[in-house]
Amino acid sequence: MDFSVDGKMVHAGTGGVEFNATKPTIVFIHGASMDHTIWALQGRYLAHHGYSILAIDLPGHGSSSGPALESIEQMADWTASAIKATTTKPVTIVGHSMGAIVALETAAQNPEKIAAMVLAGAAVSMNVHPNLLTQTRDEPSAAIDSIITWAYSRRAQIGGMRVPGLWMLGGGRRLIERNAGEQLHIDFKACSTYLKGPESAPKVGCPTLIIVGNEDRMTPPKAANTLQQAIPHSQTVFIPGGGHMMMIEYPDQTLDVLRDFLQTTLPLGQDYEGE
Repeated sequence: MDFSVDGKMVHAGTGGVEFNATKPTIVFIHGASMDHTIWALQGRYLAHHGYSILAIDLPGHGSSSGPALESIEQMADWTASAIKATTTKPVTIVGHSMGAIVALETAAQNPEKIAAMVLAGAAVSMNVHPNLLTQTRDEPSAAIDSIITWAYSRRAQIGGMRVPGLWMLGGGRRLIERNAGEQLHIDFKACSTYLKGPESAPKVGCPTLIIVGNEDRMTPPKAANTLQQAIPHSQTVFIPGGGHMMMIEYPDQTLDVLRDFLQTTLPLGQDYEGE
């Protein structure tokens, strides 16, 4: 699905079902140097079970027009505009990694637009090591090697993909390479310079789920505990064995956790019960 924000084209995955603003809407936001495809399994299932899905490509990522936005605050303002452009009703916002702090800032600044929130692979602050930040600018290929090594769990490092012939780490590398122009450095710099998390988290009034891979080395469980303490109406669920990319490493388990949360916070109408 394509639509316009501030006169520029935005692409969003809808899970293979035409977007319908009368249904409960879930807005998915991807992480740094990624795109909407990370939510393929979860988005497709939910789209076929009564929800409307907008898995958005942020500006300059995937198929959305650029340039990439340079701060989390700008991305949050843009996300609020994207929501306004597609529906008049409050939505559930789901973010991963950089997308999680974009979701956090969006919810803090636009409470009337957000009914519930899910943060995966998240932390109040996402400081990036200076050496990695420099690499994203000067040696992007080496930076991607480091990112992939840290983003996936031990299981994924030695295989882990249930479908024979597919390589989880190779797929992750290609995903980032698709958006690894200036976006790679811009995204990681935006994460590292985002300082409003401790101020914004307590402002979030909607029900919030924090999904944590208990082997996540980029935003470890300790960071999730700090985040939960900062957000008033929040809960944390762990994906055993999961790393930072839990929606790809453990897609079914991530979907189960997300679906259970949605059933309590974004109930479906009678027309969709039992699907």
